[in-house]
Amino acid sequence: MKVEEKRAREDRAPEMGSPVVARPPLAVRIGPFSAAVERRGAVAAVVLAAVAAVLAFVGLCRGDAWDAPGEVFAALAGHGDAAFVVQEWRLPRVTAALAFGAALGAAGAVFQNLTRNPLGSPDVIGLDAGAYTGALVALTVLSGTSVQLAAGSVAGGLAAAVVVYLLSLGSGLGGLRLVVIGIAVNAMLTALNSWIVLRAELEVAMAAVGWSAGSLNGIGWEDLRLPLVILAALAVLLAALARPMHQVAVGDDLAVTSGVRLSGYRPLVVLAGVGCTATVTAVAGPVVFIALAAPQIGRRLAGAAGVPLLPAALTGAVLLLVADLTAQTVLAPVALPVGAVTTVVGGGYLLWLLVREVRR
Repeated sequence: MKVEEKRAREDRAPEMGSPVVARPPLAVRIGPFSAAVERRGAVAAVVLAAVAAVLAFVGLCRGDAWDAPGEVFAALAGHGDAAFVVQEWRLPRVTAALAFGAALGAAGAVFQNLTRNPLGSPDVIGLDAGAYTGALVALTVLSGTSVQLAAGSVAGGLAAAVVVYLLSLGSGLGGLRLVVIGIAVNAMLTALNSWIVLRAELEVAMAAVGWSAGSLNGIGWEDLRLPLVILAALAVLLAALARPMHQVAVGDDLAVTSGVRLSGYRPLVVLAGVGCTATVTAVAGPVVFIALAAPQIGRRLAGAAGVPLLPAALTGAVLLLVADLTAQTVLAPVALPVGAVTTVVGGGYLLWLLVREVRR
């Protein structure tokens, strides 16, 4: 026994004259695990991108009738009778589903990382409803141009975020209190939106009610030019914030020690998350539950401890493409609003998540 203790002391003691080097046993153990997690995340991202590409091509084949893949390839090259339909009708819709789904998934990842809560999603804590309020004000008070709708949506989403943050200051950005306050703010904003619609003129009210369901029907290239530019700029910003975002998700203290300036980080990441949500809302209306479910599904596929941005964005694109194809097929030739499908599926997911969080 004494010999073993002596050997253990000799293993721990450095040689005379040699520098004392702290051994990182945890790093040795975590290193291969971290590399495995990164490889799994990369594989998940590639698989999700491939699934999104396949679904996008299926969306190009889907219209009033199914077109053969060869005809769609020819139409994309500008040949055949279906060229105009594919390029001007179906391609903008598929592009919107890809871009908007990715934006909603990324926005959900931003706020779930920020709140460290799987319920911290823009459509749960009132940011979607706030963006819709801003868009309704631009639609009813102003002339309702695309720039006004985008600006009004961002302003409304930011205002809702500020209100939720101020009311939950006592518990910080994490915890169930913020989610409960966000649900209450969401309910009040929903009531305000209903009042605005009831007070509006008949034509505006009918357009607003149809828009509130969240729909990709009738979207053309003229509707997507400005939103795609905004989302591309926000994607660059989120890519720059990805590393500090994962550090903050571990804890504020560890993030500060690793060099993250929380005072500058939080306003930027909130602006990026609200911008993604508001841009989608300004064009397609509030498409709910994609931002709630996509980050958690992407996190489980990637096997990550936090909520990684890329898997969340790709999962959001896949979910919205599936929902839009379902909306076009269920009652064909009548196309449902995509928000109706996401509400049905997402409502059950939200109930399961609420029960799980309450039990925890």
